[in-house]
Amino acid sequence: MADQDKSNVPLPNLDRDGGGIVAGEAEATSHPDAMVRSAADLEAVFDVPVQVSAVLGRARMDVGDLLNLTPGAVLELDRRVGEAIDIYVNNRLVARGEVVLVEEKLGVTMTEIIKADRS
Repeated sequence: MADQDKSNVPLPNLDRDGGGIVAGEAEATSHPDAMVRSAADLEAVFDVPVQVSAVLGRARMDVGDLLNLTPGAVLELDRRVGEAIDIYVNNRLVARGEVVLVEEKLGVTMTEIIKADRS
């Protein structure tokens, strides 16, 4: 591995029996440069669909009131203007952000990444 570029860290071959790291690979993955990854390393998951939701606020109402809503009706949410919004990926809170206007379209910018315990 001495002649290999440090940015091309070998990944364990998970197709083998046992799916673990074999002798010699442990030293390569424990090296500090082993955590350097590029977008190409994620190519296998590029086509995996995910659901992304930006929650501007929540409201609770009776079904009868919901059915009486008309186009243009204003629905009061539990968030104030300027408060952070929650960003969910597959129903898991992953970030907080704020609403932005980009070329006359609404968008969301992430301002804080939420790190969850993976236990």
